[in-house]
Amino acid sequence: MAISEFGSKVIEDVGYYVYVLVDPRTERPFYIGKGKGSRVFSHELEADETEIESSKLQQIRDIRAEGLQVRKQLVRHAMTEKESLLAESVLIDFLKTYDLGLTNIAAGHHTSAFGMMTVEEITRKYMAPPLEQLEDGFVIININKRYREAKGNADFYEVTRGSWVIQDDRISSLNYALAEYKGFIVEAFEIEPEGWHKDEVSGRWTFSGRVAPDSVRSRYLNRRIYKAKGTANPISYRLQVPKA
Repeated sequence: MAISEFGSKVIEDVGYYVYVLVDPRTERPFYIGKGKGSRVFSHELEADETEIESSKLQQIRDIRAEGLQVRKQLVRHAMTEKESLLAESVLIDFLKTYDLGLTNIAAGHHTSAFGMMTVEEITRKYMAPPLEQLEDGFVIININKRYREAKGNADFYEVTRGSWVIQDDRISSLNYALAEYKGFIVEAFEIEPEGWHKDEVSGRWTFSGRVAPDSVRSRYLNRRIYKAKGTANPISYRLQVPKA
């Protein structure tokens, strides 16, 4: 008979823990969580007793529809709450980075500040000098939303080149595009002559080009730029200045 809750003695001894839900059909984890008490059992109850829709709950329902049980494992236990938050965030960040099929919607605790980074990203984060001047003919394009895709394919060009909402009267003067991720310049591209192309349906622009010459990259690559909180437009034509 499957266990559906922990007894009081187990709850007392186990304390805070980090757990994983495993799909028995594939032997792959699909959800990471942390909690105490009988938290690890709560997802199956939610799947059975509510009509809430989510990838996690649908996977649980699919497993149970085949007459199988979700396998539940505790990765670490007898932790403080702070320790469990850290362990949970490490697992979520690692598995999501390598696209191992997690259904977790929320990222782990402090993932954006201290999560998975390449050595280049770590160097930028702690050593990057500020960019003090943006020359004429340059545009900064924020690629935050597509950065993970670019890292996976090692191709910043495809995620930087378009498509973007850019003022038509600026296009002819833009000769270089700087790919920016979370306040750092991660690549520089030289736009071909007549390299901007407009989609007449969407009105968005895409460029054709190549990685910029080393003489340009050396001035811009891995430089830090100031980004005001709440900045929504991915296109910048000038550097922002922090308020005194």
